[in-house]
Amino acid sequence: MTRSVTVRVPAKVNVQLAVGAPRPDGFHDLANVFLAVGLYDEVTVTPADTLRVTCEGPDAAQVPLDTTNLAARAALALAARYGVAPDVHIHIAKDIPVAGGMAGGSADGAAALLACDTLWGTGASREELLEICAELGSDVPFSLVGGAALGVGRGERLTAVEVGGTFHWVFAVADGGLSTPAVYGEFDRLTAGTDVPEPAASPALLTALRKGDVTALADALGNDLQAAALSLRPSLAGTLAAGTAAGALAALVSGSGPTTAFLTADEESARKVADALLASGTCRSARVAPSPAPGATVV
Repeated sequence: MTRSVTVRVPAKVNVQLAVGAPRPDGFHDLANVFLAVGLYDEVTVTPADTLRVTCEGPDAAQVPLDTTNLAARAALALAARYGVAPDVHIHIAKDIPVAGGMAGGSADGAAALLACDTLWGTGASREELLEICAELGSDVPFSLVGGAALGVGRGERLTAVEVGGTFHWVFAVADGGLSTPAVYGEFDRLTAGTDVPEPAASPALLTALRKGDVTALADALGNDLQAAALSLRPSLAGTLAAGTAAGALAALVSGSGPTTAFLTADEESARKVADALLASGTCRSARVAPSPAPGATVV
């Protein structure tokens, strides 16, 4: 048996997040255009006497080390399906912001699943792995596949999206997280009594991605949760304004926040925007990253 397996997995940005009315099960139908970006966690699994999780890196103190961690849940789910003892040490080297709307926890779940599958030699098909990912959470399947994709349903049913170039981003990390359920709850409060349209992917946005047209993509970005995130964290408006003033082509809250994402013309512009955001004092850190990026990969 291999003594350890390491998987590298990217963060994501939602270039479009269209949210429908709440369903009877409490979830919302989504049209969620995911783009994987070049900020990565690395998850290493090693045989051990019992299942345990450790974590290092920025914000590591905020990462749960028990079975609520999606990496641990992924190991348990795969072990249960294949009759394997889930006795592994899962070590997460964290570089994706925690509770930042960039799917860091979901990324770790996908990475641990692929790492355990490789370590145990289960021979699971891609479809089986994606099925387990969907059981773990709405963003986990995309962390496995990476690139760009449209997610429908809760966001877990994926169709690959073609991307015709490289896009350059800056991510401004806020102090403290925002709870995804709280942001959806605020969305429901803000839209109560209104006719919430069925979520659908923007044709203009999909065309901009396919053509690699950064100006058209900037015009087409959208996040239906942004108003709710700003309602719960009004200070994010200052971050969005600072990045736009520094030359970003577009700015939006990433997913449920509180990380904010800035699309720039090129890598040099991205560095200037990141420097200006840090100087503005409206965020804790600013990270530059290109997209798209590959999904979970054994390294």
